[in-house]
Amino acid sequence: MEKKKILVVDDEPDVTDLVAYHLRAKGFHVEAVNDATASISKARNYQPDLLILDIMMPHLSGIQICRILRSDSKLSRVPIIFLTAKAEPHDRIEGLESGADDYMGKPFSPKELVLRVESILRRLAAPKEPVSARLHIGEILLDSDTHRVTVRGVPLELTATEFKLLRLMMERQGRVQTREHLLLNVWNYSTEIETRTVDTHVRRLREKLGPEAGWIETIRGVGYRIADKKLSA
Repeated sequence: MEKKKILVVDDEPDVTDLVAYHLRAKGFHVEAVNDATASISKARNYQPDLLILDIMMPHLSGIQICRILRSDSKLSRVPIIFLTAKAEPHDRIEGLESGADDYMGKPFSPKELVLRVESILRRLAAPKEPVSARLHIGEILLDSDTHRVTVRGVPLELTATEFKLLRLMMERQGRVQTREHLLLNVWNYSTEIETRTVDTHVRRLREKLGPEAGWIETIRGVGYRIADKKLSA
C-alpha cells in the first residue's frame, strides 16, 4: 500500500521534528516546512494527503494559509489539522470555520495527534453511501454538484459551513442531529468545544432561509432536525 503523505508546517523546528518522527514511525511519508511563506508552494508541489498546520507564524498565519489552500482546486479537499498554542474556544471556532478539519492545542500528545491523523484518513477512505446530488424539501433546492441553494427559485449566499450544515440535515430529514454529531460531521471536530457555534450557524441559516426556515426544528437540549412537515412560523 502506498504511504500517505503528510505535510507539517510550523515555524518551530523542534515541533516539526517531533511530529515527523512519530508520524514516520507509523509508516507515513512526512515533509516539514518551517517557513509559512514557503508552505503554499510546498503543498502545491508535494500534494499531501493531510496537512498539519500551526496558526501563529511570522508573515503568514495558519488561518490565511488554510483559506488559500481551500480556494485551490487541487488542495481544497485536503484535510487540515491545526496544531497551535491558540487553544481558547473562540480560537478553535475560528480555525474550524476557516476550513480546518480538526484542531489541537499545544502542548499536545504526539500519540493523540497520530490517532487523529489516522482517524481522519480512515474516514476519508471509507466507502460512502450514495447520496443524491440534488435535495429538495419544500421550496428549498440544494444541488451539491453546483454548490448552489435556492429558496423559491432565489439563490442563497451560504458559507461553506452553512452549506454543509444544511446538506447534512436535508440528507437526514426527520432524524434528530445532536449538536455533538453536527460538530463531528460538519466541522469534523470530535472533542470538547463550545457547542454554541452550532446554534449560531443554525440561527444564521434560518435567517437566510427566510420563509422556509420553519423546516428546521429545534429539539430542546439535544439538537436540530429537518422536520417531515414544515413548522408554522
